[in-house]
Amino acid sequence: MELPDHLSLDKLATAMAGNSMLISDAARSRITVNRAYLDGMLARGNTHYGINTGFGSLCNVRIKDDELAQLQENLVCSHACGMGDEVPQDIVRLMLLLKVHGLGRGYSGVRPEIVQRLADFYNFGITPVVYELGSLGASGDLAPLAHLCLPLFGKGEVYYKGERMNAADALAKAGLQPIKLAAKEGLALLNGTQFMSSYTSWSLIKSKQLAVWADIIGALSADAFYAKDEPFRHPLHRVRPHKGQLNTAARIHDLLSGSPIQQIPKEQVQDPYSFRCMPQVHGASNDVIDTVERVVETEINSVTDNPIVFHDEDAIMSGGNFHGQPLALHADFLAIAMAELANISERRTYLLISGQRGLPPFLAPNAGVNSGFMIAQYSAAAIVSQNKQYCTPASVDSIVSSNGQEDHVSMGANAATKLRKVVMNVQRVLAIELLTAAQALDLRRPHKTSPQLERVFAAVRDVAAYMPEDDVLHYRMAAVEQLLNTDPKFFLEP
Repeated sequence: MELPDHLSLDKLATAMAGNSMLISDAARSRITVNRAYLDGMLARGNTHYGINTGFGSLCNVRIKDDELAQLQENLVCSHACGMGDEVPQDIVRLMLLLKVHGLGRGYSGVRPEIVQRLADFYNFGITPVVYELGSLGASGDLAPLAHLCLPLFGKGEVYYKGERMNAADALAKAGLQPIKLAAKEGLALLNGTQFMSSYTSWSLIKSKQLAVWADIIGALSADAFYAKDEPFRHPLHRVRPHKGQLNTAARIHDLLSGSPIQQIPKEQVQDPYSFRCMPQVHGASNDVIDTVERVVETEINSVTDNPIVFHDEDAIMSGGNFHGQPLALHADFLAIAMAELANISERRTYLLISGQRGLPPFLAPNAGVNSGFMIAQYSAAAIVSQNKQYCTPASVDSIVSSNGQEDHVSMGANAATKLRKVVMNVQRVLAIELLTAAQALDLRRPHKTSPQLERVFAAVRDVAAYMPEDDVLHYRMAAVEQLLNTDPKFFLEP
């Protein structure tokens, strides 16, 4: 698909689902005009940071004109200092997409062929090997972006056609020639927030999907637990009209509408908070998702390298657009919000196996001989506990670097990478609750839930059978976890 001038999160999700991207004529024109302006400035002998000077604390060292190309290649090589686990390939492809989009704004001073080659990597399926650790999230995502861009001139490693190989070999197999970097290009490639943005965007897209699943699963658990639908009725939320609360209450109320279980007289006066307060808790997380989405959409459509070449202002300006503080704070915020969906989910799982309201202890038909879902709740509790550790904010930390030149950093890369871990853990906890609720609903038969929730129940049973006696639960849990990768909107249709 052709990259639009403005990427919304929905458009980004659509682009991620495709196998190719095209640079628009408008973007190509902006890039060409901007580079021509930079070449003109260099021809006049002006001095500009990172273009014909050293980097960081070496910013006062003037570089000779005949060493400018080598300066840029040296920059990329010296900054390729990543460590730790490899970045998942879908995240690396997202980094390529966002880097192309950012350079396509036309203020980075790069040549069109550099941007096109990054698009070629995406389109040919050449995926650079990038490492998770190394970025401070301040002077751009230097280390991960260096690994992303090494293959431009034939260095580093990539995945190509399912095989890990040297970048030079992959370029040859794909019929592509290495490109030597010109003045400013190494700096433009390394300065930028595309590593943080990619992780946060991926997590945000996933969070939006899981937030809907949380409402669906919570509604199914409510019927399985014989909870009342009264807490989801509109008048309660009309007098406390947070958007997320209103939407969650309406969704759960709609999902329970038409459920025969709701017509069964209930003995309890009120239900525990994990059922009764789903609109307030799920809704608050949804409000955070909305807030973070606005920040991320601004970020992925921004120019975040340095210096920025303003051909339309006749100026080259150094500043700090590469600083990841907006992403760092909001990645931490989203991690906390998503962890809460897992926290409350685990509590519902606990109640479902607690032997209350006519359900057998641990949902085991012959409890004692069978342990049922006892240890499934242990797993959920362990995952929830791990999330609490991951939710310690990374953005409150800063370590001085580059001889004091970079004296405040965001740690946004750490915030973004642990956010993804939290989101993946939320999916696992929700899967455990969904499987547990399905077991409880089986034990309620012949009573049924609403037509919508019966479709959810049937989808679970398509991948994970009822457990009449103890069996290896892992396989059922893993299958339901995969089920949550599907679009939940199907189950919201009447």
